[in-house]
Amino acid sequence: MGKLKTHSASSKRFTLTGSGKVKMNHNNHRHKLGIKTQKRKRNLRKGAILSEAFAPTYRKLITK
Repeated sequence: MGKLKTHSASSKRFTLTGSGKVKMNHNNHRHKLGIKTQKRKRNLRKGAILSEAFAPTYRKLITK
């Protein structure tokens, strides 16, 4: 059986933490920022952990 290739788009958007969780960035922080409150924009800056339901699928895409 051949080797699995890394999904390039997913590898740019998701990273694995040391404990194996999948880390991602929030969306909605590119445009129309004048409408959003300062608190909302501040919270969108932070990273987030992907749900455990989706994690195995994305882990398979980004592992080499």
